[in-house]
Amino acid sequence: MDRKTLCTWLKKQMTSPNLSQNAKAILWVTLGTALFTIIYASGKMAHGIADPFQVIFLRYVSGFSTLIVVSFLFGDGLFSYRSKKPASHLLRAIFGCYGGAAIIHASAQMPILDATAISLLYVIFIVALGVVLLKERITRMHWLAIGVSSAGAAIVMGAQGAFQSFDPAYLWPAAIALIGALLIAFEAILIRTLSQSEKTLTVLLHVNFFGLFLVAIPAFSAWQSINLTETLLILMLGPIAISAQFCVIRGYRIADVSIVGPVDYTWLLFAGLLGFLFFGEVPSGGVLFGAALIALGGVLLALVKSR
Repeated sequence: MDRKTLCTWLKKQMTSPNLSQNAKAILWVTLGTALFTIIYASGKMAHGIADPFQVIFLRYVSGFSTLIVVSFLFGDGLFSYRSKKPASHLLRAIFGCYGGAAIIHASAQMPILDATAISLLYVIFIVALGVVLLKERITRMHWLAIGVSSAGAAIVMGAQGAFQSFDPAYLWPAAIALIGALLIAFEAILIRTLSQSEKTLTVLLHVNFFGLFLVAIPAFSAWQSINLTETLLILMLGPIAISAQFCVIRGYRIADVSIVGPVDYTWLLFAGLLGFLFFGEVPSGGVLFGAALIALGGVLLALVKSR
């Protein structure tokens, strides 16, 4: 199946009247997560070439530039996408930027697998916040799907060697990773609420504008000299990130966060696929079993009746 055929198939699936709203949302967020996996992998690909904050900053530069062009091509320019809730957009950008920064910091201070496992708790936080703040209702099928997905994620992380040893020195980094997970969960809640009242492009423009300034100082303080080819490759991440954010916002707009939140576990599937294809990382039987449970959880979530 070539790229054009795949895109056509995805478009038909996401607009099919036979799909429930939850199923469509899950497809959107799964596609967004697949694209975001490329962004996450950029840190490994750029290791030793550029600082992670430098990569994020350049990504924001190219992403925001892409959005400016799009706003003039398909709208009336930037001012036609002004928001009545700039503070909410700023808060979302703060949660996202510093939540991610906290996890990056924790990963540098403790085993990266352990930090990743802790950061994945944000999915549980999303579900809890959805119930408390957005008054979402969780059915039995819903709980089963969340449980199956979470079990799959835990098995994947365990099979990869997470939490094989305990060191008291890791307690503080672990706490930072946990705080990062909570911040990302709050960002998800804001994505859900903003997507209900704002245009998709409005949400994208504001978060990328604010994010650009939020990471500027740490980016320039750790700036490393890179050549033109390396710079262009990093700048290509911007449009990919915008596409990923677009998919996630579409998904969050049409389904509860407790439905789409657990879909983020598919990141482990896509990360494993990238590792196999580009880094020669062969998944173990435990990883494959956990991945199958994550996929099963996604199917069960799609079967939950839309509100």
